[in-house]
Amino acid sequence: MSFFPAALETLVDRFASLPGIGRKSAQRLAFHVLSLPEEEARAFADAILDAKKNVRCCRVCQNLTEGEICSVCASQTRDKSTICVVSEPRDVMSIERGREYNGVYHVLHGVLSPMSHVGPDDIRIKELLTRVADNEVEEVIMATNPDTEGEATAMYISRLLKPFGVKTTRLAYGIPVGSNLEFTDDATLNRAIEGRTEI
Repeated sequence: MSFFPAALETLVDRFASLPGIGRKSAQRLAFHVLSLPEEEARAFADAILDAKKNVRCCRVCQNLTEGEICSVCASQTRDKSTICVVSEPRDVMSIERGREYNGVYHVLHGVLSPMSHVGPDDIRIKELLTRVADNEVEEVIMATNPDTEGEATAMYISRLLKPFGVKTTRLAYGIPVGSNLEFTDDATLNRAIEGRTEI
């Protein structure tokens, strides 16, 4: 037997279906939404509907945008000869925060994952190959996560890019700034030693 009205249970279920939101967090969010004044709750709902209606994929890089192409692809100051390949749109934001990279992006919208039945046709690999074939791309940086699926995706795409003769690189891995060697796992330490640079 439920302690809450059906509408509230449905709202909790909707929040709980979001990634990273457990049942207790979903309940807190649902109660917070119920405590909002009606105009704020309506604005919240309208923002969701507006984003769902107007946000689409950039026809060039597959990043999220409201127009035909995103601001990075439209920029005249970005280096179009370098493409940084990422798994998700949020990864673009992470790299942009560093303000070091001046190339363009390609968003795969996922990674290869046989266990989850995600194959090459389920992510935006074909669009990347078309870009590399059609443009004067000199380097493709694989910036997928350093986990099993991310590594497999990077290796698969790098093999597909070989015939194009473009330089394919992988993000360097290492020890996080401010951490101790004592607490660094073996794989990270080995990668850091392999990827060492001269100072």
